[in-house]
Amino acid sequence: MNNIASVIVNSPVGELFISASREGLRELSFADRAGEKAESTPATGEGPASGHLNECRYQLEEYFIGRRKSFELEFDIDGTPFQVAVWRELAAIPFGETRSYGEIAERAGKRGAARAVGGANHRNPIAIIIPCHRVIESNGKLGGYGGGLDRKKWLLGHEKCVIDIIRQNQE
Repeated sequence: MNNIASVIVNSPVGELFISASREGLRELSFADRAGEKAESTPATGEGPASGHLNECRYQLEEYFIGRRKSFELEFDIDGTPFQVAVWRELAAIPFGETRSYGEIAERAGKRGAARAVGGANHRNPIAIIIPCHRVIESNGKLGGYGGGLDRKKWLLGHEKCVIDIIRQNQE
């Protein structure tokens, strides 16, 4: 058995539901959208699942205060080969940058499959860390976001502010 542990943590974009197994993170979603899953199972002890939860919480805290631009976490997620390819491409989008659904489709080997990228984004089990919020429409509009457009705007704005501060400090 995987011994899955979960926890709900506060963040600037609302409560986050995080679950992990001994192999890695299984889910990071917005608690108000996680439905019945968002019943926290306290991460107790020093087991592997708890270790993944604690590391995720630590790295998220660093991200939200502007000290972290990328995540170094292990995952235990399942998806179709196309979904996994899309999620890899999402993880490769640099902090503070965006890509269009079409660009992601092409990079995932399915040129013209922008709608399918939208579907893979919707099924992304690890919000924020696998940054589907960085995917926008080809015309520059935000498009959709499973966590709600207000959160997508906040996350993109947060990343822009961090980059602006870094640039100012380099001058």
